[in-house]
Amino acid sequence: MGGKNSGSAPCSSDRRHSVKSFTYPLPPDRIAQRPAQPRSAARLLVATDPGGAVSHATVADLPSLVEPGDLIVLNTTRVMPARLRLRKSTGAAVEVLVLTLEPDGTGTALVRPSRRVPPGTVLLASGEGSGEGVVEDVVEVGHAAGDGQRAIRMLAPLERHGTIPLPPYIAAALDDPERYQTVYADRPGSVAAPTAGLHLTVDVLEACRHTGAEIATVDLDVGLATFKPITTATVEEHPMHAERYAVPAATMAAVERARRVLAVGTTTLRALESAALGSLEGSTDLFIRRPFSFRVVDLLLTNFHMPRSSLLVLLEAFCGPRWRDLYDCAMREGYRFLSFGDAMLVARQ
Repeated sequence: MGGKNSGSAPCSSDRRHSVKSFTYPLPPDRIAQRPAQPRSAARLLVATDPGGAVSHATVADLPSLVEPGDLIVLNTTRVMPARLRLRKSTGAAVEVLVLTLEPDGTGTALVRPSRRVPPGTVLLASGEGSGEGVVEDVVEVGHAAGDGQRAIRMLAPLERHGTIPLPPYIAAALDDPERYQTVYADRPGSVAAPTAGLHLTVDVLEACRHTGAEIATVDLDVGLATFKPITTATVEEHPMHAERYAVPAATMAAVERARRVLAVGTTTLRALESAALGSLEGSTDLFIRRPFSFRVVDLLLTNFHMPRSSLLVLLEAFCGPRWRDLYDCAMREGYRFLSFGDAMLVARQ
């Protein structure tokens, strides 16, 4: 099956929701700059008690928090080496962030400074990727593609010159770029990691299986829809970009027989709920916001998200206004926030 799962969450009301209600104080020193070592040592705020009580654990404790009959679903996408630092023939520096890339080498990208790169410009490697003193044509920049994006055509392999694009709030490069990949990452296609999965290890997943939980996968390419901040006055005005996804039929069959479905990350949740609304694969610009009728996911393992983000809007749709109390608790208890930060396990309201 294929197609496009389009639009925002099914709503029963036209009431507008101010983006201001999705802000919270985030001091810079609470933004994690390094991933936990080992991965599963990341702290886990557990909010699965219907009575509202929370507890504190680590991701290594996940096997004790799942039960026989549970289904854990992972997003197996892999982050592309999507950041290119190139130059024009004049020597002027240009940065390209590849957003999508088709098998024929065409795609879309964010180009900076875009206004100084007219259509037809060929950008060159600085020399490091192709040998000392050797210049190579890398990207041809095309027309405007909407929302600040540009059409591109790759003239050299992305892997030769690209680097893994860490979020802008991460100040230093990683010693091991694989720490920005999940241990089960498969097909390259994403611009950012499905960060909740960064905490999981082969041993933790195997222990969950031993408990009686089943493991299944989806594939959603993380792009602008996931990391673009909300800049509109109301949530409803925010344009949601499409992201490619695929949910195997075997995964949906596992969903049907599962006691509870635990989505590892918001991207996994969006893929599952998109599949439940229509096609098992295609592209989705589904914007999950209140009120939304969840058809699949019962539990969500997720990091602590940026203020004014669509991910925070999704979290509120999932667990209700309780999200603010949970974030306040995490702040008081010294949890680390954003991509390399700690995580929470929360039940649907």
